[in-house]
Amino acid sequence: MSQSFDVAVIGGGPGGYVAAIRAAQLGFNTVCIDAFKNPQGKPSLGGTCLNVGCIPSKALLQSSENYHAIQHDFAAHGITAENPKIDIAKMLERKDGIITKNAGGIAFLFKKNKVANVHGLGKLVGRQNEKWLIEVTDGGETQQIEATHVIVATGSNPRPLPGVEVDNVRVLDNAGALAMTEVPARLGVIGAGVIGLEMGSVWKRLGAEVTVLEAMPTFLAAVDEQIAKEAHKYLTKDTGLVIHNGVKIGAIENGADAVTVKYELNGQAQELVVDKLIVAIGRVPNTAGLNAEGVGLQIDERGFIVVDDHCHTNLPNVWAIGDVVRGPMLAHKASDEGVAVAERIAGQKPHLDFNTIPWVIYTHPEIAWVGKTEQQLKADGVDYKKGTSGFAANGRALGLGMTQGTVKVLACAKTDRILGVHIIGPMASELVAEAVAAMEFSASSEDIARIVHAHPSLSEVVHEACLAADKRALHG
Repeated sequence: MSQSFDVAVIGGGPGGYVAAIRAAQLGFNTVCIDAFKNPQGKPSLGGTCLNVGCIPSKALLQSSENYHAIQHDFAAHGITAENPKIDIAKMLERKDGIITKNAGGIAFLFKKNKVANVHGLGKLVGRQNEKWLIEVTDGGETQQIEATHVIVATGSNPRPLPGVEVDNVRVLDNAGALAMTEVPARLGVIGAGVIGLEMGSVWKRLGAEVTVLEAMPTFLAAVDEQIAKEAHKYLTKDTGLVIHNGVKIGAIENGADAVTVKYELNGQAQELVVDKLIVAIGRVPNTAGLNAEGVGLQIDERGFIVVDDHCHTNLPNVWAIGDVVRGPMLAHKASDEGVAVAERIAGQKPHLDFNTIPWVIYTHPEIAWVGKTEQQLKADGVDYKKGTSGFAANGRALGLGMTQGTVKVLACAKTDRILGVHIIGPMASELVAEAVAAMEFSASSEDIARIVHAHPSLSEVVHEACLAADKRALHG
């Protein structure tokens, strides 16, 4: 006999588990179905983000930055340490501990909010008596669940590189990149996106020679051009990454002792021999095993589930959120969509504005932005003004020893309404929150310029950039 619920969420990542919790808060009898297992074969909630993505990568980034700092930065503070060493096993143990703690935290939240948790692969079977039938398979066992509403939050998978098999021994995806047990002497990365640059930075700081190959001719094409150029300088000159754009990848040979990548750059045949190769060329929506075709769930030509502005699919009472639908593949976007869908099921009218979703790349220094880039405004023919300010003279940045970077504010030339804010610098991921809040409230650059910012603080650079937009910078 099948269990019956008001809402069934398929997928326990940042979109799915948040949707389930919010649905339960709104009074719905809710179940979350998730198939992820950790390397020990145990169920682990949190999806890609928590288990093999956002969270573990930030743990390794922090470890690598600490190691780099003790080697290169602490002497300026009068702190010296002879022959510092990195214990990779201990570093990975810390990372795994963070994953376990967070996954356990989600399980606790499910219990607290009375969300049922079923482990296994969820498959849509059909609809009977206004209820959707879902078959959940875990190993050789199968159970039936029925629900009035279904929220599909199955996330995404690494985009495969044709002709290349990821074995997570020498050729790695994001999961393999987070689990290397020793520092490779030579590391290759295909893809200069978020994953490629973050993982490349981690292992470069720990001692690897890192070469990044990117097919796109422009470095970080989605980032404001001025900020991207500054990022390229820091990542190549200071971090020490070798980055080649405009690369055409050819054959990749995974040998017994090394991986050989043959590629073309500026019309010249090249060859890169590395000990490990990370393939990070983006992600694709995950609908495997969902039985979309069998129930008539519409999938577009790129593999995304088709939804309207409210995340409703073409099927009655079936919703989809996060990486498996259109829009940016960001954990926080998925979470907010999950909340919005739960509230729509309850008859509320929530709003989610894609124009004010922040983006972050956790390199050193960090890169964060919200809204339009300068190149987008030019292409759209928008009359704008801009203000910039650097961290080099900021008292807090000087105290931290982190003076690299810039804040750039773009505002409408007529109304002064903020159209975009772009940051490269220390704690950019935190600083961008002020810009997001300002844009959500349709603030002008003058609004931020007239808000008192704490001194000394990094946020003063945002304040100064807004002053500069009105040509009245005080410290620049």
